[in-house]
Amino acid sequence: MNILVIAYALNGLLMIAMPVGLAFFLTRRWKMGWGIWWIGFATFVISQAGHLPFNWLVDSLLDKSAMLYWPRTSQLLFSAAFLGLSAGIFEEVSRYLVLRFWAKKARSWRNGVLFGAGHGGSEAIILGLLLLLTLVNMLVLRNRDISTLVPAEQLELVQQQVAAFWSAPWYQTLLGALERALAIACHIFMATLVMKAFTDRKIIWLFAAISFHALLDSSAVLALEYFGPYWTEALLVVFAVVSIFLTLALCQPEAAPPENSNPLTR
Repeated sequence: MNILVIAYALNGLLMIAMPVGLAFFLTRRWKMGWGIWWIGFATFVISQAGHLPFNWLVDSLLDKSAMLYWPRTSQLLFSAAFLGLSAGIFEEVSRYLVLRFWAKKARSWRNGVLFGAGHGGSEAIILGLLLLLTLVNMLVLRNRDISTLVPAEQLELVQQQVAAFWSAPWYQTLLGALERALAIACHIFMATLVMKAFTDRKIIWLFAAISFHALLDSSAVLALEYFGPYWTEALLVVFAVVSIFLTLALCQPEAAPPENSNPLTR
């Protein structure tokens, strides 16, 4: 087994293990149940049920619009702004609605942190599983005659994809796990902002979460296009550090809940 296979496998396993390990740490440290983490997990899935079809629909409409004739820079700026804003609206509004109508009794900073850890963890775990599935598929394709597995019209494209997959530097494959760790920190911060919309009874915190999310995603799109993956990760490190600092700054004193307590039944 070569180092690239090990790196791809490690990357996928880390994307799954990190959020689960964080959940174990937080629930044990704060003596809380897993209920709000699982609700955060489900919230990401719920948000994507609307987010992905919406993006696909808009993308299909834009492919038939005058945007095709815009300068490349204008197209990229529009796409970055649109993708950032759509992600911010769908994910943060989903968090708000879930806290408003489902997790009605989860009203504390710790609940917000665990809720965000579940949301970001859901994304990481799903992507990790997809990456491992891709690795298995690529191993099969590497050891088989691709022309016997795919239609002739798709053969060249599949060959290019397989070649690109196996030509990546092994250390670059680990960027996925790093990115998910940084993203979880950002998701926790955004979840605590949405939680403050309830604890402070001020809707402005929801708009703050949407704005931060939109800025994060649009900046990542532009950085990846202009500066490549390594500088994009460096930018995400900045966002993650800011997120951790502000999350801690939002912390408010609260009584420790009873051991194995569930905020949904208290």
